[in-house]
Amino acid sequence: MACQQSRYHSSSSASRLQPQPSGVTIDESFITENQSTQKRKLLQKRRTLTGQFSMGGHLSPWPTYTSGQTILQNRKPCSDDYRKRVGSCQQHPFRTAKPRYLEELENYLRKELLLLDLGTDSTQELRLQPYREIFEFFIEDFKTYKPLLSSIKNAYEGMLAHQREKIRALEPLKAKLVTVNEDCNERILAMRAEEKHEISLLKKEKMNLLKLIDKKNEEKISLQSEVAKLRKNLAEEYLHYLSERDARKILIADLNELRYQREDMSLAQSPGIWGEDPVKLTLALKMTRQDLTRTQMELNTMKANFGDVVPRRDFEMQEKTNKDLQEQLDTLRASYEEVRKEHEILMQLHMSTLKERDQFFSELQEIQRTSTPRPDWTKCEDVVAGGPERWQMLAEGKNSDQLVDVLLEEIGSGLLREKEFFPGLGYGEAIPAFLRFDGLVENKKPSKKDVVDLLKDAWKERLAEEQKETFPDFFFNFLERRFGPSDAMAWAYTIFENIKIFHSNELMSQFYAVLMGKRSENVYVTQKETVAQLLKEMTNADSQNEGLLTMEQFNTVLKSTFPLKTEEQIQELMEAGGWHPSSSNADLLNYRSLFMEDEEGQSEPFVQKLWEQYMDEKDEYLLQLKQELGIELHEEVTLPKLRGALMTIDPSLDKQTVNTYMSQAFQLPELELPEDSDEKEEGVVEILQTALERLQVIDIRRAGPREPEPAN
Repeated sequence: MACQQSRYHSSSSASRLQPQPSGVTIDESFITENQSTQKRKLLQKRRTLTGQFSMGGHLSPWPTYTSGQTILQNRKPCSDDYRKRVGSCQQHPFRTAKPRYLEELENYLRKELLLLDLGTDSTQELRLQPYREIFEFFIEDFKTYKPLLSSIKNAYEGMLAHQREKIRALEPLKAKLVTVNEDCNERILAMRAEEKHEISLLKKEKMNLLKLIDKKNEEKISLQSEVAKLRKNLAEEYLHYLSERDARKILIADLNELRYQREDMSLAQSPGIWGEDPVKLTLALKMTRQDLTRTQMELNTMKANFGDVVPRRDFEMQEKTNKDLQEQLDTLRASYEEVRKEHEILMQLHMSTLKERDQFFSELQEIQRTSTPRPDWTKCEDVVAGGPERWQMLAEGKNSDQLVDVLLEEIGSGLLREKEFFPGLGYGEAIPAFLRFDGLVENKKPSKKDVVDLLKDAWKERLAEEQKETFPDFFFNFLERRFGPSDAMAWAYTIFENIKIFHSNELMSQFYAVLMGKRSENVYVTQKETVAQLLKEMTNADSQNEGLLTMEQFNTVLKSTFPLKTEEQIQELMEAGGWHPSSSNADLLNYRSLFMEDEEGQSEPFVQKLWEQYMDEKDEYLLQLKQELGIELHEEVTLPKLRGALMTIDPSLDKQTVNTYMSQAFQLPELELPEDSDEKEEGVVEILQTALERLQVIDIRRAGPREPEPAN
């Protein structure tokens, strides 16, 4: 096989180098440097074949009736068909043989085609090469027909070249057609998916409508049965009243008859009766007796028919009494239902109280078993810098948990002062942008007051400019503007480590929460605006501009500024401002001192109490929202359900505020929120705990009082 392939390549390369007639378009890839050598070999081969073509200068008289065998049938000499044909020729030697030149051409063509079949890289263009060579042989040998044959060959070659150019021009269109086909298929798949979704929605709507139809059919059947029952009762009442009417007519007729008889009897007993004829009197007596008998019978009939009839006056009295008793019964039933519900509620409260009692008792036993003695905080006086006086100042009014925070802050600040460098946190996605750095970062070691002043300046600059960038990016840009790009990263690490330690400092803790995304900066801004508005209201109430208010004025300003706060919350604020139960309303209060801050940014107890009440109100608001939804924290809540719960617990909310809350809870831009009547609202879901945590970040508060529940 390898030898045959090498022969094929040598012969095919030689055939590619043969000269083409003038006017024929050829590929430049067929021309090589040894063209002249191959041309001489090709001419020599043609002379050899031409000498065998004819005998004595005449065409061979090979008979035309000899069985014609096409070259394509003899392409593979190694095949079984070829052996059979050779054997048949040997068995019939007396047939007229083909000319030698024709056999040489056929053998040459068969050999070349066989080599092309054996080659793995043969193309349709390459398969035409042997036929070109054979045709060239004929053109060269038939001198007389050479111009005609050359023009025929040139015409075919030109057409082939034109077709090749057209194919090359259509190749990009084929690729584009494939791309368009893929795009169309993708669109078809997308449309099918959309249609499938619409079909599923229509099927659900169909099922709901079928259920509604079944419900309406059941209502129709029940109404039809009720109508039939009422018709039956109406027919019975009609018959009853018809019989009553007939009986009344009969009674009236009988009464009239009796009246007429009584008049006749009175006439018969007049003074001139004794002068009448006895026969006539006897006849009158007989008729009177007959009338009496008839009247007695009618009276007995009336007694039998109307013996059970009640007089209308008695009937109306009994009906009124029955109505009063029915109203009393309804009132007693309603009272009974209320008492029963109250009893059930009290039983539930009793059971929950019992459970809480058992739980508290178990916790008490566990605490008694595992509790440790109360720590002696006076031991910290000798450890904390500043001695007993500073420790007493730090520990004043704080519980054990707060004292632990203070002690941890003191320990952390001491360790922080000892550090010279901070290790960089790297460039991970979980690392805040202003802390992404590799290597060691210098500790600038500022004082607590310096950090507080720097944070105040940052807040002032943040509130003065438009909030076009995120708070972490603004913070780092602020440090670059303040300290330069070279020291910005060092100051970022230094401030971050300081505000992370001092949890008890109000300014530092709020700045840390906003910087880490645990709280929205609008919370801080709104709180500052609330404090400023309260100070403005107090200043307006101070007509003398002395900085003093009476306790009554102080109470009035608090209630007008915070109309939604309860009396207990107002009292807590007054106590934080310096009011005591023993104080009178005429006592004066220096209200400006309530809004002062120390050098470390700590506010007075009054402002701290405002912040604590705001956080408590937010927690209570979110708890009411969870209770209104009535689902567990791990369950999913839809957008319309959360929107409805918000409007239920806080009807005073406007649409813009509700959309802001929905955008935060479901992390959707406000412009992409579906409308109230949009069916897509049902597809927007979120875990309840995640939604509540997101709402905890922003400034969410009650806009108005909650409507009281209607009484049963």
